[in-house]
Amino acid sequence: GVPGIGPKTALSLLQEWKSIDNIINNLDSIPRASTRNKLKDNLEILELSKKLVTIHCNVGIDFSLEDFKAVEPDDDILMQLFQGLEFASLLDFVKPQPKVEMDYRVVNSEDALHTLIADLWKAGTWAFDLETTSLNPLHAEIVGFSFSFRQGEAFYVPVLLPPLDTEVWADPKTIISTLQPLFEDESLKKCGHNIKFDTAVLKNNGVEVHGIDFDTMVASYLLNPSGRQINLDSLSLEHFGHKKISITELIGSGKNQRSMAEVPLDQIAPYASEDADFTWRLREKLEPQIEELHLKALNEEVEIPLIGVLLQMECNGVSLDSGFLGQMSIDLQKQLNTLILEIYKEAGEEFNINSTKQLSHILFEKLEMPVVRRTKTGYSTDVSVLETLAKNYSLPKTLLEYRQLSKLKSTYVDALPRLIDPKTKRVHTSFNQTIAATGRLSSSNPNLQNIPIRTEIGRQIRKAFVPQNENYVLLDADYSQIELRIMAHYSEDKNLRQAFIDETDVHRRTAALVFKLDEQDVSNDLRRRAKEVNFGIMYGMGAYGLSSRLDIPLEEADEFIKAYFATYPGVQKFMDSTLDSARKNGYVTTLLNRRRYLPEINSDNRQVRQFAERTAINMPIQGSAADLIKVAMIRLHETLKRGKFKTKMILQVHDELVFEVPKDEVENMQKLVRQEMENAIKIDVPIKVDIGIGDNWLEAH
Repeated sequence: GVPGIGPKTALSLLQEWKSIDNIINNLDSIPRASTRNKLKDNLEILELSKKLVTIHCNVGIDFSLEDFKAVEPDDDILMQLFQGLEFASLLDFVKPQPKVEMDYRVVNSEDALHTLIADLWKAGTWAFDLETTSLNPLHAEIVGFSFSFRQGEAFYVPVLLPPLDTEVWADPKTIISTLQPLFEDESLKKCGHNIKFDTAVLKNNGVEVHGIDFDTMVASYLLNPSGRQINLDSLSLEHFGHKKISITELIGSGKNQRSMAEVPLDQIAPYASEDADFTWRLREKLEPQIEELHLKALNEEVEIPLIGVLLQMECNGVSLDSGFLGQMSIDLQKQLNTLILEIYKEAGEEFNINSTKQLSHILFEKLEMPVVRRTKTGYSTDVSVLETLAKNYSLPKTLLEYRQLSKLKSTYVDALPRLIDPKTKRVHTSFNQTIAATGRLSSSNPNLQNIPIRTEIGRQIRKAFVPQNENYVLLDADYSQIELRIMAHYSEDKNLRQAFIDETDVHRRTAALVFKLDEQDVSNDLRRRAKEVNFGIMYGMGAYGLSSRLDIPLEEADEFIKAYFATYPGVQKFMDSTLDSARKNGYVTTLLNRRRYLPEINSDNRQVRQFAERTAINMPIQGSAADLIKVAMIRLHETLKRGKFKTKMILQVHDELVFEVPKDEVENMQKLVRQEMENAIKIDVPIKVDIGIGDNWLEAH
């Protein structure tokens, strides 16, 4: 603890004097004056340090050695602990006692199937689940159906079985067609867990599912949108303390993984039945909670109808100009080769650019650039570090350009053509409605929402998205400044509302009001600053964030924000009241009552608390924008179906919808799309949609 005395000096002192007390008693005998003086000047620190590391051996502790004997663990307590701490992998080591009764039956004859069908008609509502050969619904074969309409009871209908197992009573087509009327009858209410997948598989097998009225995955997401584990296994464990048969137990993993069609009947039947049973149990548990939290309208009028919309969009897919992407790949590789040579030249040697270790050696040891941030394994070379260094050095700037081009090439330009389905000749992304806590949709396999539109190369990638043939065009409909309009609605601020009512340039109007200028005298730079504040405020951006964004002094950024709130006092009032409500209730809501819980809003940790505060301000706005476009999608889907239009809705990216439109429907579609999108939800300022038409996505946008 003594300043200036390191481990070597401390060790030599202890080796000579044997204890701290001896050192203190013999200070004048220490030959080195600097060491002697450091000790004399810091005797209190030395004695305190000794006290802090001294083990007290005489503290009265009431225990016996018997208390420390290893005993069998209490599985119930362990399960609760591991669930609470989200130690998912450790749950596999816990073997809880069965708590639930299960009556699962195999339906493997014509008579048994007709009896089940009669029971399902009588029940009127039921849960179902499919076992399939693939996770790609376009290519999945149905291995079996499971049904449940009573807790603890389920039925498994095998369709495919291993060659050496019991034979199925009829061929797959016969079994599917026998069940088809059940699925296609609107009056029979169906429930599933991630029912979109099962519905997509059935659609590709000629069965159109009607009457979907509940999805336990969607319900769980609405009740806790920040929950990370909403798969059926996790929810069964959370709500019923029941550990289901895991998929790896059934089919294995890695090289030894087998197809569902190879799983014997005595293994697949209980697994599949459990899925339907616990989906039914979950429905009975979650449905009352949905009602209690006033989420019923959001669930039944938005999220459930949206399932069919997303399913149709996934089936529609989108056409790609693979020839264009092939040429783009060649051009990008040429640019990358040039950048690689430039990097080697600036580094003074060849090295593996993608190796963090080798790159950090070049930057921080060979070229002696200042270390921005360290990690456990060495120096950080992530994007933020390179951006900081790029202000003063050319090599990091070149590296950033290399990384950006390399990522776009591998993630999109080279990957997209490989994802073209051989059957449909189109790319089929998956739209996910239970991922983003704000309620926004996301897409995966491929993720088409992350193509960067602000860079030239990102825009060029959009050029590869084309209509199916020359008789079609793409129509792009984009909500104009929708989050700012929703802010104007929530804040009730007169100035902000008036800007949208007047249909003026809101960023120019903001700059004029803040800097007390006529709108025609606002420079482009002032407009740019106002734009950053207009959007940044919604994300809880403070003076520090604005100064970094605009590269201006902190004091100037602070003055700008103060002037902004003086101009739009309603915005400040909205932010304050939203934070007060979030602190009091622990959550915030959107226009359609979508909730987001914020337990961290009262945290003692300043960083954690501030993040929750930013989220509290942003969620009502971004979440309401998500609600708005979902309602618009549902209405447009119904309009297209009702009017028997050939137009297809093919993509949704944040506040933007893309349609593939026959040329003779373009005029009609422009009116219909604008009408449905602008009137999906009424707010106190006009909603505006920008529409573009083109022979590719870039041209249309």
